[in-house]
Amino acid sequence: LTMSFFDSAYQGFASGDAEADAAALRYFVAEGHQVVLAQSFAKNFGLYGERTGTLSVVCANAEEKSAVMSQLKLIIRPMYSSPPIHGSSIVKTVLTDEELTTEYYDNCSEMANRILAMREKLVTVLKDVGSTHDWSHVTEQIGMFAFTGMSSDMCDELTSEYSIFLTRDGRISLAGLNDGNIEYVAKAVHAVTDGKSITS
Repeated sequence: LTMSFFDSAYQGFASGDAEADAAALRYFVAEGHQVVLAQSFAKNFGLYGERTGTLSVVCANAEEKSAVMSQLKLIIRPMYSSPPIHGSSIVKTVLTDEELTTEYYDNCSEMANRILAMREKLVTVLKDVGSTHDWSHVTEQIGMFAFTGMSSDMCDELTSEYSIFLTRDGRISLAGLNDGNIEYVAKAVHAVTDGKSITS
């Protein structure tokens, strides 16, 4: 048995359209593939700390479904007996109310557009502060994060010298950028990358 695994942690933040962001998953299901979907609502519903999400499995038939459920129960039972209901109740309320669903989709689109604008502005401001690196890989990406191409040493320097926190592989959150801090971030990135190579 071969199953394809999908991790949907930011649905709606990639394109601004939660339905469009599900296109790959829906394609696999339409083609008859069995899939496992891990879906988080922490970011796209603002439910940090609520551990709210779903694990969905598309099976070929009822017999396979029964076997999968049996195995999932063996895994889940020792981890928790009854999951918290607060976060899932919020998601259910929003997604079963037409007006709230529309508002939710509008919010996702607004957030995705803001992140895209910050992505583009970061590259522009990096050039404005004197960076000669080609940062086009940052604008070619989508979603809440950008892989900058900075080395772990550069990332460490950003954290220790400028209090800018990012993962050591150069992955930075664009959602944390705004008009008030983007020049500071760009100047710091330029300072740690000037005269050094980055990967794109």
